[in-house]
Amino acid sequence: MSPDTSILRVSNVTKTYHLGNALLEKFSKNPESNSALTALDGIDLQLRKGEILALVGESGSGKSTLAKILVGSVAASTGEIQYQGSPMPARRGKDVTRRIQMVFQDPYSSLNPRMSVGAVLSELLLLHKIVPRREVRAESIRLLNRVGMEEDALDAYPSQFSGGQRQRIAIARALAVRPDVLIADEPVSALDVSVQATILELFTTLRDELGLSILFVAHNLAVVQHLSQRVAVMYLGRIVEVADTAEIFSNPRHPYTRALIESIPRMTAEGANDGIVLEGEPPSPFNIPAGCRFNPRCSFAQVACTLTDPALMPVGPTHESACIRADELPIFSSIPIHQEEL
Repeated sequence: MSPDTSILRVSNVTKTYHLGNALLEKFSKNPESNSALTALDGIDLQLRKGEILALVGESGSGKSTLAKILVGSVAASTGEIQYQGSPMPARRGKDVTRRIQMVFQDPYSSLNPRMSVGAVLSELLLLHKIVPRREVRAESIRLLNRVGMEEDALDAYPSQFSGGQRQRIAIARALAVRPDVLIADEPVSALDVSVQATILELFTTLRDELGLSILFVAHNLAVVQHLSQRVAVMYLGRIVEVADTAEIFSNPRHPYTRALIESIPRMTAEGANDGIVLEGEPPSPFNIPAGCRFNPRCSFAQVACTLTDPALMPVGPTHESACIRADELPIFSSIPIHQEEL
C-alpha cells in the first residue's frame, strides 16, 4: 500500500507499565513474575483514508491501550505514530488533537451529567473556533440532526436520554470539532442489542457522508463483519492477523482468528449454535509465553511454535498473519453470520 492512502500509520509502538511490588502482588497471579506489564509489543498498523478498520480481540489484548495512544491520552513507550505522513509530536497542540477524536464505550459516564447537551457542544465549538458565536446554536442543531437527534435535545441533560441516545450525543460531540479520524472504543458493547445495529449504521453513514476514517474497536467479530472494510486481530499486545473483512471470515490464516470466528453463536437449520468456546484464558502480560504467544491455547501448535516468535508476514495480496503454520492450516469452513444475529 502506498503511503498516501494512509491517514494514520503506527510503527513499532510499544507500551510497558512498570509496577511496584505491592501492585505486582495485587495484579499478578505469580508473585515472582516480571514487574513489567507489556500492554503493547511492537504494533504496526495503518488506517486508510475513508475506511472503517476493525480492531478485534479478547479483553486484555491491548486494544483500548492502542486507542488511547492514538488519541494522545496515553504516551507510547517506544515507536512512532504518523498522521497524514508526518510524525505526531509527543505534546499535541489543540489543532492536532481535534483531528483524532474518540467515542467511548460507556455513554453513561462519557458525558458530563451537569452540562446540558447544548452546553457540551457549544463549549467545543467555541474552544476550537469552529464557528462564530452567533452560529453556535445552528451548528449544534446540525450536529444533532446528523446523528439522528432533534433540536429539543439541546436543553436536556444526559440523564434524560436512553443509552442509545446518549451514544448518539457522544458521537455528535466527537464530530463537533470536525475530525478526520474517529477512534470508536467498544461503542456498542454497553448498549441493548436492539439499538446496536442502528449505531453501527450511523458509523457507516458518517464514513460515507463525511469521508471519516474510523478505527472501530470491538471484542465481537460478529459486530464488525457488516461494518468494516478490513480487520486487524490483536492478541496479548500484538497484531496477529490483518486482512480484508471478507477474507478474514472466509479464509482466516491464524488459529486465534479461527477460534474467535468459531466461537460466534449462530442460527442454523438444526437450531441455535452456541459457538465453540475458546479454551483457556490469555496468559498474563507479566509472563508472555516463549515463541508464539498463542501456542499454549492453540490446537495446531508444534514444538517449533514454542521456539519461534513469528512476525506479521504476507500470506496473500492483502493478507498478513503472524503464524509459522499459516500455509499449513486446513481449509476453513464457517457458517455465515447474518445481520439479524448481532
